[in-house]
Amino acid sequence: KSLILDKYVYFLELHYDGLVMRFDYVWLRDHCRSASCYNRKTNQRSLDTTKINLNIRPSDIRMDNETLFITWPDQHVTQYRLSWLVENSYEGQKQNAVQPRILWNSETYRNAKLPAVKRKDFMECDEELKTFLKNFLLYGIAFVEDVPPTIDATETVAQRISLIRETMYGRMWNFTSDFSRGDTAYTKHALDCHTDTTYFQEPCGIQIFHCLRHEGTGGRTLLVDGFHSAEKIRKEAPEDFDLLCKVPIKHEYIENVGGYQNHMIGIGPVLNVYPWNNELYMIRYNNYDRAVINTVSYEFVEKWYAAHRTLTAELRKPENEVWVKLKPGKPKEFISLPSLCESLVWSPFTIAKSP
Repeated sequence: KSLILDKYVYFLELHYDGLVMRFDYVWLRDHCRSASCYNRKTNQRSLDTTKINLNIRPSDIRMDNETLFITWPDQHVTQYRLSWLVENSYEGQKQNAVQPRILWNSETYRNAKLPAVKRKDFMECDEELKTFLKNFLLYGIAFVEDVPPTIDATETVAQRISLIRETMYGRMWNFTSDFSRGDTAYTKHALDCHTDTTYFQEPCGIQIFHCLRHEGTGGRTLLVDGFHSAEKIRKEAPEDFDLLCKVPIKHEYIENVGGYQNHMIGIGPVLNVYPWNNELYMIRYNNYDRAVINTVSYEFVEKWYAAHRTLTAELRKPENEVWVKLKPGKPKEFISLPSLCESLVWSPFTIAKSP
């Protein structure tokens, strides 16, 4: 591996394995991992950053094939493994995805032939869980089979993955088309594709749906990879993509039904990207919950509507749709931020839901 070190007045430049990285000297002092600066038991910084001289300069720098050694004016020595610097440099972060994903439409998803996992294997075998989670993170959708059609069994499956988040609905809840809560999901109306909890300032990351009982016809669910559609917009209509990334939109949940009184507001753009690598990481897309647009001046409003329509048209293309019908015993788990769901309901059914 090629290795070049250049020292400048305000920063250090490191050429390593084809990557050119620049490190500010204050940054290098602040991120020291020595015992006096960093607590490895708690993985927390011990150093008081405000006590670092903002004009600090090293008194000596040396390097071998694996480690960078920096001596500071007070004779404190900082050591960095070169691999750590590559992983944590701005330049390294810029070229790597935080969460690698496989984008899909109906054809690519079906060709992937991702297997459902049996509940017993899911609960008892860590390797099965590891494989499940790996595919789950790559595709955003996964299924567990042979789960008893009860809320308690669904909760056990959910806890195998992560902590369950408390919401105004509770930790675990079941619902049917009885309008017991003030939400369109509690009706028999068909729903367009959307992401849930856009009215949370931090929308839920994983959702689990389990059909506990179904009598009659209908009850299908439509899944769309929102990331796949958004990336097509980035490529084919970059100005629309950028606008959807920049304009903050309010979404709200207003409820005054059956003794429940809630008013929640979440604010953020439809498409959310990391600023250092422009990686798309979250989608807030829900035309039902979108509040009054009053966060952008009038000259951008029409452009936003046009961009939103461009994304909507892509999401609604039949080649992007994957239809599934949930059955008792087979909960669907999906990452709600990249994937969008739609429910078509024609007869009563009950679903246990966990955020």
